[in-house]
Amino acid sequence: MGLKDKASKIDFASLMPTPALNPEVAKPKTAPGAMMALANDQRSELLRENDLLRERAAKTGELEGRLQSAVEELQSWDGAKATRLLDPKTIQRSVYANRHESSFKSEAFETLKREIKEAGGNVQPIKVRALANPGDGPQFEIVFGHRRHEACSQLGLPVLAFVDNLDDQALFEEMERENRERADLSAWEQGVMYAKALDRGLYPSIRQLATAIGVDPTNLSKALVLARLPAKVLEAFASPLDLQFRWSTVFKAAIENDLAGLESRAVKISAKRDGMSPKEIFAGLTTPQESRVQVQAPATVQAFEKAGKTVATMKTDGEGRSVIRIHVGLTAQRQRELAQLLERFVAAG
Repeated sequence: MGLKDKASKIDFASLMPTPALNPEVAKPKTAPGAMMALANDQRSELLRENDLLRERAAKTGELEGRLQSAVEELQSWDGAKATRLLDPKTIQRSVYANRHESSFKSEAFETLKREIKEAGGNVQPIKVRALANPGDGPQFEIVFGHRRHEACSQLGLPVLAFVDNLDDQALFEEMERENRERADLSAWEQGVMYAKALDRGLYPSIRQLATAIGVDPTNLSKALVLARLPAKVLEAFASPLDLQFRWSTVFKAAIENDLAGLESRAVKISAKRDGMSPKEIFAGLTTPQESRVQVQAPATVQAFEKAGKTVATMKTDGEGRSVIRIHVGLTAQRQRELAQLLERFVAAG
């Protein structure tokens, strides 16, 4: 037999080493083993599913927490109004505006304007309402924030604003409440606002107005007295912002008892008030001047001497009032005698 024939009869596969079976993947040879393997496989699958469920539950808890935080944040903004940047030219002053023009020339206003310029705009928004029939003019009316609006207008900056839908009463009450909380609002400016509300029929009486805005009717009445002072009286002051609440009672009495005299004095003070303080102007307006212009006799002094020495003097002013001064020491007896003399003098008068 040739080599070729012998080679063809060799089983080369039997010569290759048989790989050892992996005991971990080896198939069980018995039925109980197969059942055990199946149970282990199922247990492993359950564990994997349990881990997956735990992971999903953790993510769900995290999402629920984030959702709750978002809901709470949204609730905190419930009722909030969105702000808008508006051109100051599209906004007009309210018909109930109470700011005097001098308010826009004060040092406090310049400070506010400087702060707005440095911030690039008004950080605290103003509030406006849309006008019902704006036409080609302004589109909005100020509810509150007249100084901030004026500052942005002068600086050429857009004004940050809330836009709200309010009727006249709601507008007035929000404006009044916001302005009254500011320390720089004068008594006269408050009175002007109250007068406009009454004159335009927003409230039928002072008491109902006071109830609506939560102020004392007496204080409200005092502010109205100042706001309704005659124009000549207001012109006597450098600014109506100088008027004070405590002056209203005296002004009211002067108007009721001597309006012509009050206005006459106001005209004279307006012509020469340089250097006068608001308090001095008030006194000049409310104190009749007739007694000041009467010609009075000069004061006289009479001396009483003894042995060339002045013992006493009596000084009498132009209205006849006298002051007696004793220049020497008196004994107790002499003091009693002087007292008795004065008693007889008073009794005789």
